[in-house]
Amino acid sequence: MKRIKNETSVERVRAVTKNFFIHFQSPKIHVYSLQPSFTYGLGIINLSLFIILLLSGLLLMAYYRPSIADAYNSILDINNVVTGGRYLRNIHRWAAHGLVFFSIIHMSRIFYTASYTRGRSMTWNIGICLLFVTLLTSFSGYLLPWDQLGFWAVTIASNIVSSTRELTDILMITAYFDPGLIIKKLLLGGTDVEQNALTRFYLLHIIFLPLIFILLTGWHFWRIRKSGGLNLPDKVDDLVMARDPAKKEGSKLIKNEYQLFSWPVALWAEISIFLTVLAILSIFAFLIDAPLKEIANPVMPENPAKAPWYFLGVQELVSYSTFGGGILVPLLITIALFSFPYIDKEEKNIGIWFSGTRGLRVTLYSGLFASGVIFILSSVLVGLGWIRDWFPSVPSELLIILNPGIITAIFFILYSLIIARRTNSIRLGAIALYSCILTGFALFTAIGIWFRGPDWEFIIWPFF
Repeated sequence: MKRIKNETSVERVRAVTKNFFIHFQSPKIHVYSLQPSFTYGLGIINLSLFIILLLSGLLLMAYYRPSIADAYNSILDINNVVTGGRYLRNIHRWAAHGLVFFSIIHMSRIFYTASYTRGRSMTWNIGICLLFVTLLTSFSGYLLPWDQLGFWAVTIASNIVSSTRELTDILMITAYFDPGLIIKKLLLGGTDVEQNALTRFYLLHIIFLPLIFILLTGWHFWRIRKSGGLNLPDKVDDLVMARDPAKKEGSKLIKNEYQLFSWPVALWAEISIFLTVLAILSIFAFLIDAPLKEIANPVMPENPAKAPWYFLGVQELVSYSTFGGGILVPLLITIALFSFPYIDKEEKNIGIWFSGTRGLRVTLYSGLFASGVIFILSSVLVGLGWIRDWFPSVPSELLIILNPGIITAIFFILYSLIIARRTNSIRLGAIALYSCILTGFALFTAIGIWFRGPDWEFIIWPFF
């Protein structure tokens, strides 16, 4: 009997060690991790969307031809000739937009629960890199249909990249060092959006960026696994017990019940999320077609030519100053995102949304403050113009700093410093800054979508 028990134990150990899922996640998870209100399954939603993108992309590759002579017609064939092709393309398109959207929401969940603390700074930084790769992957697919929408979106983006010339011209070093032009040529294979650009974007979209995404995702999950799973609140067992008063608080037996085996409990939860995502995406793809405009025409620009929605905020900032809005503000945001784990060393209220009620109030007030700043500056811009309209001879160098985008960023930074000082909390100051950034992203995106018309002029604005 003892020998049988030993053999059974050995078999179980072998089964566990050979199980990829157990290596992918911790052997046990806390029941609190499965509560929808804690994570909302956002990480698995992102992984599900990427898997759907990978599978649908592989099928689309069988029909797509990456040349400027055939690309547009191949998309027409996919839409009108290939059985189920339009539906498949719709799924791929909306999954790409969904991945961008839920990546931002997932990052916000991690931030607002302070899950980047307790030695998880590297996990957070990998996540930020994943967000950037997601944006680039989605954007690289924008050019592939070779229609007006994608062609002019990439043209706008390449001009933003080369906007560093504003700074190098001031420094009088453009003739010797022009980093914007170098990056633009690397991306496009030249100075214009032509066949070389389509080839490079195609290779980036189907090989290099997905490969980087897979490697970063594996590293991201391994870091989470190494850290012992999700960053849970202190006394998490007591939080669970508080929701079930019938159980004897403090019981060791009851607390052990809160540790569940990942296999198969977490597996079934994740499969459920995947199927839910697939079902919702399928319905969405059935109801709304992916856009396809006229074939790309380099001599007839779209008016207004707009970037994808996730870059419309940057395009709005660029309309104030190409270098300030396209390079400087995104650089400041990137620095802020990477720095949060290193400036926030507080150990309390980890794993709790907004770090408690004070943090929730700071979040709401910060959203209102950011909305007020953007509304006032935009109203001045619409009703009175800007410095160039008031003083036509003002030096261009001054407008790199004195433009609505940079001024908005300065207001956000000063506001967060005031919050940190008044609350005596670095975390609350960080929450204030992040909330301002998130609100600014949402509002500048909304302005680009609904308030900008031909020639990038305001077509409507309250009170004007």
